[in-house]
Amino acid sequence: MLSVQQLQINGRRDDLLPATSLQVRRGELLLVAGEGQDQRTALALALSGRMKPSNGILSWDATTKTKKIRLSSALVDSPGVNEPEQHLSVRDLVTEDLSLIPRRYRGALLSKPWLKVNSFEDIAGLWIEQIPAARRLELLTALALADPATDLLVVDSPDRHSADPSAWLPRLQALASDAGRPLAVVAVVGALPDNWTGAAAVIGNSVSHPPEPEAEAAPTQPKPAAVVEPETEPKAKHAAQPASETTSAAHAESENLQRTAK
Repeated sequence: MLSVQQLQINGRRDDLLPATSLQVRRGELLLVAGEGQDQRTALALALSGRMKPSNGILSWDATTKTKKIRLSSALVDSPGVNEPEQHLSVRDLVTEDLSLIPRRYRGALLSKPWLKVNSFEDIAGLWIEQIPAARRLELLTALALADPATDLLVVDSPDRHSADPSAWLPRLQALASDAGRPLAVVAVVGALPDNWTGAAAVIGNSVSHPPEPEAEAAPTQPKPAAVVEPETEPKAKHAAQPASETTSAAHAESENLQRTAK
């Protein structure tokens, strides 16, 4: 089983490959979607043991040694890495690829017998650019599987040759489900096909996002201070009488005293 946990590759400015996690077993086809070609190729290189990740864990059958992962895997049609040159003939491509297989497996370096045995005689005289997308993938995956040590197929952007998933999806499904040689197959694509219900992942699915800052509460307006009215002094129970009233009372009392004295 191929197991990937938070695989990440540094770039000059941004991550060449943002943290990604996935897993795929033998007999399964996993589609991994990613928008940028650089990210897709970086993931394909890392999964096939051809690029060392900056962080994360990559294991194949419980081993994390890059060399063992590379020997067990095949990278197929990676743009700018190992895609066949357009001006190359099919015969020359077959001869070139067979020469890369370990000597104990490859036999004679003759393209003609291999093309016949693998039913590619109909395109043997064509240039690579003349091959239809579906036939191209059949040829390249067959060459990758010429090495019997290959148990993991990593196909880089097969959908770039055709917008129709039928040009590449059935071939990869057939390879993954082959009971005679069960393979773990990973296809890194620009977008998942419509109605795809199989195993899938997305590049960058393990990127941790920092929590968003909490919105600051709006400052509360201070309540207006209560208006305290000044207290009025209570009126005296016995208020002073007016001066005129006092004089009249005193005059009346004086007259009474005079009368009494008489």
